[in-house]
Amino acid sequence: MSRRIIKSLPDMGKARNRMDSPKTVREPLIVPPAVAEFGKGRAYLIKTFGCQGNVRDEEILAGYLEAAGMHRTEIESEAGLVIINTCAVRENAEDKVYGEIGKFKVNHQKDPSFVLCVCGCMMQETGVAEKLVKSYPYVNLIFGTHNLSNILSLLDERLARKKDLVDVLSYPGDIVENLPSIRLDAYKAFVNIGYGCDKFCTYCIVPYTRGRERSRAREDIIKECQELVEEGYQEITLLGQNVNSYGKDFHDGTSFATILEDVAKLGIPRLRFMTSHPWDFSDEMLDVIAKYDNIMPCIHLPVQSGSTTMLRRMGRRYTREQYLDLVRRIREKIPGCALTTDIIVGFPNETEEEFEDTLTLCEEVKYDAAFTFLYSPRKGTPAAALEDDVPDEVKHERFNRLLKVVEAGVMSHSSQMVGKTYKVLVDGPSKKNERVLSGYTETNKLVNFEGPAYLKGQIVDVEIVEDHAFSMIGKLTKDPLIILAEKAAESLKEEPEAIAFLEAKKAVEESPSLIELRGQIEKAQKAMVQKAADSDDEAYEKAKNEYLSLMNSYKKDPVVLNYEARKDDLEELLRIVKGTLS
Repeated sequence: MSRRIIKSLPDMGKARNRMDSPKTVREPLIVPPAVAEFGKGRAYLIKTFGCQGNVRDEEILAGYLEAAGMHRTEIESEAGLVIINTCAVRENAEDKVYGEIGKFKVNHQKDPSFVLCVCGCMMQETGVAEKLVKSYPYVNLIFGTHNLSNILSLLDERLARKKDLVDVLSYPGDIVENLPSIRLDAYKAFVNIGYGCDKFCTYCIVPYTRGRERSRAREDIIKECQELVEEGYQEITLLGQNVNSYGKDFHDGTSFATILEDVAKLGIPRLRFMTSHPWDFSDEMLDVIAKYDNIMPCIHLPVQSGSTTMLRRMGRRYTREQYLDLVRRIREKIPGCALTTDIIVGFPNETEEEFEDTLTLCEEVKYDAAFTFLYSPRKGTPAAALEDDVPDEVKHERFNRLLKVVEAGVMSHSSQMVGKTYKVLVDGPSKKNERVLSGYTETNKLVNFEGPAYLKGQIVDVEIVEDHAFSMIGKLTKDPLIILAEKAAESLKEEPEAIAFLEAKKAVEESPSLIELRGQIEKAQKAMVQKAADSDDEAYEKAKNEYLSLMNSYKKDPVVLNYEARKDDLEELLRIVKGTLS
């Protein structure tokens, strides 16, 4: 009898289907009793490969596991459950996954209850799950991108049946809300606004691994972002395989510009988004980005190739001229906007002329950063079936030539930063030197500078003093304690205790009866002083008693009593703030 149950395997035909209507699923989180018992005191470890979307998936998986009583560890030997969360975009990412799986065979030998899971985009590819079953029999759970919210039920089934499971759904996809989440960063957050892709670029596996384009409801996105703002997050990045397509499936005029503006209005200090497809990047989007200071002037705009004929073979839906026109409009409406991109070298049958078009486009645009890749065929995509007549040595030579052109563009921007001051969101101390902090400017340029660890999560002014092309060296423009004190003073204005104190103070100052009473107290005080000067003891005692009586009436007034109580509350808050500064 087999020790493994194969419930479903990936099907590229079903994955291509775009006819079904997506559902929004809202179910309460229920932890099966057997999983809760299994999870008690158990450490889990998640290893994630790939994009920001995969990182967000890790946070959700962690939310489920911690709801079941588990806790995170980064030490492989301590883990009682491991999830390897995979990426399918490039072949080298897949190779790393197989290497990682091999590490955890020893965990099974040490702990018979150990569970090894492999999930994510790579599992949605034809043949991968079967390869894992055959070559890595100690993998206990295999599931795909559409099974993410089923992790606890899959684990429950595995415990109950004492058999390993393979369950990789292939369908256009639904939207699951009420997902638990353990954020990996206390100041920067990723928020999915949609899933999947309908573009079907000929080289890309994502439409098959992530399903159709489907947008989350506006109210769900706003609720998640509002909670992040209230929790003190400094930066939100809106995620989608193609954020520009947001809202098109609603058929009611909703667009990405709509949700981008809605989130900007929440007051998050920094708002980013990725990724944008050039084909449907609208002027409406540009207007919104230009309108709000908290939308960062940095746009990731994958070009893939600078050749119109190559773009046509890639299925990119725009020409070289249309892309360059979009770049021109971006720089006209958002001066100083940083542009980053993705470029593929060595797409099947790339000619020297087509590659030269990519070089000249990069020279013209002068990207702030570019992610360059040698083409990696993905099984099941149209491009994988193409015969290629370009030798590998030619592809690598072109790749090296491209890197030099890209680097020249990066250096042209970074060299202009020296001597200027930028706002940097501090990520924290360097692993190599705890006295050196690192963070990113509004245009997403990495800056390293000396400073104390308590500035983590703060947005600080940093002057650039050295240009290292892909990263910069800077120095704080203010003393760190002054920075922290200013931030504390600014945040105090928003605290309920401070607001209540100011309201109570205003009530005392503007109360007609208290204004009259303060006048009487002032007269009584002057009379008391005068009697003391006259050496008239009897008259002085009478004036003193009159003054004390008026003061007693003032202190017992309900409006004054409320003010004193609010002042005590504020003083307690100030003591806490003082503790953070010391």
